[in-house]
Amino acid sequence: MEKQSKLDQWLLVSMAGLLVLGLMAVYSATNGTGETTLFYRQLSWCMIGIVAVALVYFNDARILRDNSYMLYIIGIALLVAVLIFGRKIAGQTSWMKIGFFSFQPSEIAKIATILAMARFLSDDETDITLIQHLFIALAMAFIPVLLIMLQPDMGTMLTILPFVAVMLIMAGFDIYILMLITFPFILMVAGFFNIYFIIALALLMFLALFLEHKKIQLHQLFILGPGLAASLFMHRFSNEILKPHQIKRIQTFIDPMSDPQGAGYNALQAKIAISSGGFFGKGFLEGTQTQLRFIPAQWTDFIFCVIAEELGFIGASLMLALYLVLILRLIWIMFSIHNKFVELTLGGFVTLLFVHVVINIGMTVGLIPVIGVPLPFVSYGGSSLLGNMIMVGLALNFVRNKRNLGYHGGLEPRKKSAP
Repeated sequence: MEKQSKLDQWLLVSMAGLLVLGLMAVYSATNGTGETTLFYRQLSWCMIGIVAVALVYFNDARILRDNSYMLYIIGIALLVAVLIFGRKIAGQTSWMKIGFFSFQPSEIAKIATILAMARFLSDDETDITLIQHLFIALAMAFIPVLLIMLQPDMGTMLTILPFVAVMLIMAGFDIYILMLITFPFILMVAGFFNIYFIIALALLMFLALFLEHKKIQLHQLFILGPGLAASLFMHRFSNEILKPHQIKRIQTFIDPMSDPQGAGYNALQAKIAISSGGFFGKGFLEGTQTQLRFIPAQWTDFIFCVIAEELGFIGASLMLALYLVLILRLIWIMFSIHNKFVELTLGGFVTLLFVHVVINIGMTVGLIPVIGVPLPFVSYGGSSLLGNMIMVGLALNFVRNKRNLGYHGGLEPRKKSAP
């Protein structure tokens, strides 16, 4: 038997660095607020996550693959349960409480969806060019998306769609057809913004489709025409479609000063905190915006401003460098192990990780509307932290068994022993 690969230190060091920065930021953000128990909860989740990483690392990767459909069903069941029994916070029914623990089922559902789609798309019997197989793959993705929209949690929904698209492309689905499917939905979402943005986006999409054939096709007009009409409809009746807090978020994204003491307050104060940090930062526990609590609940969605203010450009750059190392290492593993399940699983996780980082930091600096997306490994939240750590543990497992993984080697369903 070939010797197994060593523990991947690049993954461990980058994850550990992000966990340390996250714990420092949560401690600083909650220091003196009466919420210091949040730091110890986050530390407890880190310890649980380390145990989970070890369990996944030392176990057979086929266990997760063989049970991925069951995990998916559990994830869907939890999404249904949260709509019935969940707690409503900030207009969203996204949280469930069991005993002393609160968790967000959508975070579990995201990981379960990646694993289930990776298993289905990697099966030899699956042919993504067949319409029935494509519909099954799309249904696996859009069932959790629909349930998350009912919460309603637009931020989480927007983090799922990109990894679904990437996994379908990796499985061999035609990019052009994917554009035809997704462009109308993108235009519908654009309808909640101003009219100039809608028109510019429609022109860019038409240009992208036009370049594929170098001439105008009837089906392109058939796709973009209704999409543009739906977008204009959404724009006209957005007040009746969206919740009041969602309308406020879009309005303050376009013009933060339209409500500087209300919906735009967090975004404005976050920008002040980031810019005031300078090159070296104000020092740990010395940030004025952070310690004087100008940003409510800054240990969750706006935790990047805590790091940027207290550790400055250097600290923020270090955090981004750790994310870059983690993502690039996952991509390297994805391409170095020629196994379809491994490639699809890591492709989905890399996309999910990248989208979370871009959206969270983007909304903190005012480039993206505030939609409530946590910063992976850093923001307070046990369910998100545990899910991400389990995925890193799975990547470590793939590296550990790299020499035993062929194109399907090592991940074929386990054969039952003869009686």
